[in-house]
Amino acid sequence: MAFRLPMRAQSVGSSEFYAERTAEEPHPHTNIKNAQTTVTLVYQTNILGYWRSVTILWSKNLMNHSLSIMVNSMEGDFHYTCKIDLKPWHFWSKKGYKSFEVEGNQVDVHWDLRSAKFTNGPEPVADYYVALVADEEVVLLLGDYKKKAYKRTKSRPALVEPLLFYKRENVFAKKSFATRARFDERRKEHDIVVESSITGLKDPEMWISLDGVVLVHVRNLHWKFRGNQTVLVDRQPVQVLWDVHDWLFSSHGTGHGLFIFKPTAAEADSDREGSSHEGESDTSTGSRYFSTRSPTTTSEFILFLYAWRIE
Repeated sequence: MAFRLPMRAQSVGSSEFYAERTAEEPHPHTNIKNAQTTVTLVYQTNILGYWRSVTILWSKNLMNHSLSIMVNSMEGDFHYTCKIDLKPWHFWSKKGYKSFEVEGNQVDVHWDLRSAKFTNGPEPVADYYVALVADEEVVLLLGDYKKKAYKRTKSRPALVEPLLFYKRENVFAKKSFATRARFDERRKEHDIVVESSITGLKDPEMWISLDGVVLVHVRNLHWKFRGNQTVLVDRQPVQVLWDVHDWLFSSHGTGHGLFIFKPTAAEADSDREGSSHEGESDTSTGSRYFSTRSPTTTSEFILFLYAWRIE
């Protein structure tokens, strides 16, 4: 089967793409009553013979919980959207089916979140499925209830596996921020936690850990509020970049910190060099530092974590 590419499809690895994706969501309010936690996932998958970008947006605040699915047009300049309101007081809304059109073709969404397990975020972590179906093919399947999804949709699996290449998460907390990410589709998901101490008698510090192991420890954070470091995750180099200027210097310290996690090629090791002044960090893990000017990526995936401090 031949797959066609849209003529004006933008490279998912380009810096312009990520800049556009990062800028298109408005900054959420830091007031806890209005705080909306969001998780945005962007996949590339084949729908009706064309490679398209599919955006999954999970949103949750004190009053609402929703899932939005957006499919790009062939030209990449228009979105076809399907929104699902997962009202916590309506059990029936947690399982269902919706249809919407993509350039005149029917696309179906099936979901079952009745037994879904959540942590602190809006995205479930287990016991659920969300299936996107086109032409009797499950072109995108989220969750671990895969057998139930195929039985419910009566559709065949995708001929080509979708590729997750972008994740952005807005999280709200006082000192500790957590998320999950899989840097290699062949390996397990990792728990990522960012902790900080920016008040008190001691100099401000920050810790970034994966699966309970501290891999980045930044002392004197008021001097090193921007920086980068490379750590090994499953023997794969992952570049970690941070910018916590607003934590330290915005009004009442309620601004957001930005953390970027980006897998890089192992062969980039030979090009490593000392970080710039702002990129230095103190760590006892033995991880080495290198310039972020021209890393070679092994994967299109990249994780953006926006950590919003609340009072």
